[in-house]
Parts: sequence; C-alpha cells; structure tokens
Amino acid sequence: MSLRQLAILVSALFLAACQGSIVPFLPSLTAYRIDVQQGNVVTQEMVAKLQPGMTRSQVRFVLGTPLVTDIFHPNRWDYVYRYESGGRLVEHRRIVAIFDGDKLLRVEGDVVPATAAAAKPVPLPAQETKPAAAPAEKK
Repeated sequence: MSLRQLAILVSALFLAACQGSIVPFLPSLTAYRIDVQQGNVVTQEMVAKLQPGMTRSQVRFVLGTPLVTDIFHPNRWDYVYRYESGGRLVEHRRIVAIFDGDKLLRVEGDVVPATAAAAKPVPLPAQETKPAAAPAEKK
C-alpha cells in the first residue's frame, strides 16, 4: 500500500468517525445563528399619527423610507419588518400605504390604523379624588 492510499484511508476513517458518534452526545454543539432584523420598524404609535390626506413627504417623515416602491404601482408603498432570532421567525409585520396622487388614501396591514383605533376608545383607570383643603381662617 502506498503512502498516498494510506493517507486517503486515514482521512476517510477520521471523517466517518466524526459523522455520527460525537454529534448526538453534544446536542448543544451547533452553529451559532445571529439575530436578524430586516426592514422598517413600524409601531402602533407611528401608524396612529397617519391621517388620510397627508402628503407623501409627511408619510415618509412619520414611517421612514418605504422598503418597497413598485414601479407598476406608484401609489403604493410597502413597509415590511422581519425579525429572526436563532434562525426562527419571531416577528413579521407588513404595512401598506395607499395614495391617491400625492395624498394618503388609506393604510392596510398588520398594525391597526388610527381610524380603527379611535373607534374603540381605551377606558382610562379611575383616579382618586382628594377633597380640597379648607381655606385657613384669618384672625
């Protein structure tokens, strides 16, 4: 047996030994997967600031530059947000701003627009009232 054939045989044995014997005993030994955040973060507070009739520049100021501007649909801006932690999808949001010319017509997507949020007012917690102090008498 030549030296070259012996080297190939030893390399093949080392590779075969690493395939199944060590890995099952070390399940926590995996490749590290980083957290990936992509797109525009759009919060409920940001969407609540949008009102129909706002200009494109006002919408851009509130939400930021859209992630997708389609040349076939110039009156539509898409805001997409995606967050993966450890290789698994944790959060996915999609907001679409629809324009009529230069004015905002409506907002669609995962976050509730201001008009729908205003339809259901959130009850405020009851506040305790303290009686006013009696005025001091002058002598």
